[in-house]
Amino acid sequence: MKACRIFVRSIRDSFKSVFRNFSLSIASILCTTITLVLVAIAIIVTVNVNHITKDLEEELTIVVYADADTSDERLEEIEKEINKISTVAKVEAKSKEEWRLEMQSYSDTLNTTLDYLEENPLLDSFIVTVENVDDLRPTALEIRKIENIESANYGEGMVEDIISVFDIIKTVTIVMVVALIVVTAFLISNTIKLTIFSRRNEIEIMRLVGSSNTSIKLPFVFEGFLLGVLGSIIPIIVMIYGYLIMYEQISNSSSFSIIELVRPMPFVLITSLVLLLIGSLVGMFGSARAVRKYLKI
Repeated sequence: MKACRIFVRSIRDSFKSVFRNFSLSIASILCTTITLVLVAIAIIVTVNVNHITKDLEEELTIVVYADADTSDERLEEIEKEINKISTVAKVEAKSKEEWRLEMQSYSDTLNTTLDYLEENPLLDSFIVTVENVDDLRPTALEIRKIENIESANYGEGMVEDIISVFDIIKTVTIVMVVALIVVTAFLISNTIKLTIFSRRNEIEIMRLVGSSNTSIKLPFVFEGFLLGVLGSIIPIIVMIYGYLIMYEQISNSSSFSIIELVRPMPFVLITSLVLLLIGSLVGMFGSARAVRKYLKI
């Protein structure tokens, strides 16, 4: 029962303290708000960059052409041999007649030229998708060893450059988010420490009247938690409405037709939870450390 009374009283005192020290509380809340807005932006950028690069990577395929004199039976065997390669995710056969119809639809000139030819000069082919974009080169080399394969191309050189750029972007964005979270934790924690340090006389009085360390620390811990939660509200609102507006604008814009952002649901809910956790936990632990270390309780 005593523990319950201390717990309830600590929560009550933390609410009172927020309003009693209103100017200091506002400073902590503003610091939390500003830093969490930056974290929200970094998370949105990171997740969407990774999403876009993943979509682009999935578009990278190997185009395999069979010899001109390859029989239909042999084409079926080649498809099975390609499917046996461990790094292959999917194989789509495309006959030379399908290529012809597709190319004829590109322009009237191609249509006239292909109609003029008595024989179809195009080759039967396979569109190969790999499990991982890094498997493009070894998979293409393996396919070239198969009999009756004319070529297996995936855009050598250019694709390697694209993959390198994607890897750099992913690394930079992840480092950016981690760095901002660390900076956020530092700023929020130190702001709350300053708030508590300014009230050292209040803590000293509590010690003199015989209050235990736990009964002194708990109200400050709950106060830090409360300040973190309050500081998270505005970033969460800004993030949700900002992302919904951005998603709608980009989705409906012809200028950004090749860009597909992560769907708002459940992305904004997960991000909101992350922001709330960062704000509340950093506020709580920042307060606990300040009381314990700086005021030497």
